[in-house]
Amino acid sequence: MRIIPAIDIIDGKCVRLTQGDYGKMKVYREDPLEVAKEFEDANLEYLHLVDLDGAKKGKVVNWEVIEAIQEKTTLKVDFGGGVKSKKEVEELLDLGIHQINIGSLAVKQPDEFTRWLKKYGPENFILSADVMLRLTDLAKQFEKAGLEYIACTDIRTDGTLKGPNVNLYRKLKKQFPKLKIIAGGGISSMDDLRELKYLKIDGAIIGKAIYENKITLSELRNF
Repeated sequence: MRIIPAIDIIDGKCVRLTQGDYGKMKVYREDPLEVAKEFEDANLEYLHLVDLDGAKKGKVVNWEVIEAIQEKTTLKVDFGGGVKSKKEVEELLDLGIHQINIGSLAVKQPDEFTRWLKKYGPENFILSADVMLRLTDLAKQFEKAGLEYIACTDIRTDGTLKGPNVNLYRKLKKQFPKLKIIAGGGISSMDDLRELKYLKIDGAIIGKAIYENKITLSELRNF
């Protein structure tokens, strides 16, 4: 199972939201690049990078942070937050972004997302949804177009440190045995990670648990 630490950016800073609420924001670090380097130094290979300004504005905003992390670390970055145009997809892939998370565009412009899957390759995209979206409908729809990866964050548990929605991932795994499922939201302990690994989930996104020292980087390294 891939361990995927998360960095969420607002105004170029490293923050966390609770249950996706911008009104419940906490700034943890001023420099996301420093945080990314700490993950790299802990021998972690992946990074989930979210441009929350971009998600709000409907276009990628924090290009400087993205470029700095790409240039100055070897982390395999999956990026999300406001990607709405072919131009942005191409710029991100040219920068060497490992995968691009697509959320609301898949709902509002499914034909466009289908074109991107076919043109740029399904390995470059993650269908990213919270459980309030019609997740299973979307997964069925895009699996036909070659979709390989899906990230599901249970928004009710996100940032709460109350544990992941294991039943949700168990159901998804059963319904979509061929899709690689990435879990996020609520992960608060190594036991949570062991449970997800037991379910054969492809990856686990860990955010607040790292910043609140519920899970240490050395524990993740050893895991």
